Amino acid sequence: MMMSARSQTEQRLLEIYQRLLSRYGPQNWWPADDPFEVVVGAILTQATSWKNVEKAIFNLKKADALRPAALRELELERLSQLIYSCGFYKAKALKLKAFVNHLADYEDDLKRLFSQDMTQLRQELLSLYGIGEETADSILLYAANKPIFVIDAYTRRILGRLGLLPQTSSYSTFQALFIESLPPDVSLYNEYHALLVRHGKETCRRLPLCQGCCLKSLCSLAATGNQVFTK
Repeated sequence: MMMSARSQTEQRLLEIYQRLLSRYGPQNWWPADDPFEVVVGAILTQATSWKNVEKAIFNLKKADALRPAALRELELERLSQLIYSCGFYKAKALKLKAFVNHLADYEDDLKRLFSQDMTQLRQELLSLYGIGEETADSILLYAANKPIFVIDAYTRRILGRLGLLPQTSSYSTFQALFIESLPPDVSLYNEYHALLVRHGKETCRRLPLCQGCCLKSLCSLAATGNQVFTK
């Protein structure tokens, strides 16, 4: 009996996951003390490296400002200074303010906010200033523990090179590739996304380091012999 296209995709995605997990091990992502810190990190990490976010988080903690009420009370200029390392710090300060101002409607209780149906919560997050699909889904998966797959540039790049591109390049079609093929498992989605990020940073870069790549035998790009680089 021939496998359905969906079953084939599921098999390929699970094989990719197992190879990445064997290569890198559990990623224990997202590194944060509590869900609110995850939310702040998800907003700050837009268009910057995690190292820069860590500096900003450290500054916020040192100033005792990593709390919803504290962020609301903090002057915009001072908040911008504390998160300067993240780049676009003025815009990100406004985004943080928008989130904590909204959270005030829930009496600063993230559990109340996150208790909603995932679809409704996602739309609510997307309605806030500065929160797009990737940021909203990062909050849903890593802070709210909702079963949704986060799509980023690393995921798009890796899937493209593996010949697993969906019919269109939209965020939703990339996301559907995972959600329609894999079980709705928060732990699986969490680990899988984190592993793709790790692989995209270390191996499947814009100029890929194909020699020794754990996915090389599955990769369309490596098979062509083009643009295959070593350190």
